[in-house]
Amino acid sequence: MTAETITADASGTFELGDLPVHRIGFGAMRLTGSAAFHLGTVSDRARSIAVLRRAVELGVNHIDTAAFYFSSLRSANELINIALAPYADDLVIATKVGPFRDYSGEWGTSARPDQLRGHVEENLRQLGRDHLDLVYLRRMGQDSIAEHFGALAELREAGLVRHLGISAIQRRHLTEALEIAPVVSVQNRYALDVPDPQADELLRMCGERGIAFVPYFAVAGEGAERGAAGSRDDDEVIAVARAHGVSPAQIRTAWTLHQGPHVLAIPGTGNPDHLTENVAAAALRLSQEELERLNALHARAV
Repeated sequence: MTAETITADASGTFELGDLPVHRIGFGAMRLTGSAAFHLGTVSDRARSIAVLRRAVELGVNHIDTAAFYFSSLRSANELINIALAPYADDLVIATKVGPFRDYSGEWGTSARPDQLRGHVEENLRQLGRDHLDLVYLRRMGQDSIAEHFGALAELREAGLVRHLGISAIQRRHLTEALEIAPVVSVQNRYALDVPDPQADELLRMCGERGIAFVPYFAVAGEGAERGAAGSRDDDEVIAVARAHGVSPAQIRTAWTLHQGPHVLAIPGTGNPDHLTENVAAAALRLSQEELERLNALHARAV
């Protein structure tokens, strides 16, 4: 089996509420350019569209996006609409609200609860849909998310949103949200070599409750918005990658998927070759000894 023939099915499946998805998905942020948001080189439109269509051909049925993923010339949501509409019945598109940017690309303050309906409607418009499969509330430093999450719960009751998730949270926010409405997914920063004292406990809590845990910047590591090219790989990661004849980025994705059956990966890229590698990582099986070495690296980081 070659990388070109491996599909997302190799990663297994998990249900976001009642929506089954392959555990290897696709993050749309980098479709708009070489770095996050309006930074870096603007992407080639035709290539971004081709990447999206190839992702679906490779079995990806979970795409993570947001209305605030745009550069000076590109919008991730509108690229998704152009490339994939009419959407396949099994395609799950997750988006997020909370942060927002004006048309010049400048960041505004966190959205007020009464503004969230407008943000959901903007995602609907850009994606060309009558409802959203999954909407995350991206916490913007609030001590309590109850009012914001309650506003999204009302939109769920109104039929604009099918399922709810929360992002960039602490453990207490998950408990707070669950008292208001069901949570099907938590999206937090989590990576092999990035310290986050909250992350391991959140991952465990989600597993106990049947909630998906979806790390962001899992491949980028320390590079974050700069992408994987901005990160430095530890000798342990490089050694395991060489043993498998794959890239360090693929090992990072494989390690992420090994953290539990409820853990989903959403590596993003605007490069067709990197897309193939990302999906192929779903088939990597790390040995117990390799996992112990990488887990020890993670423990040292934390």
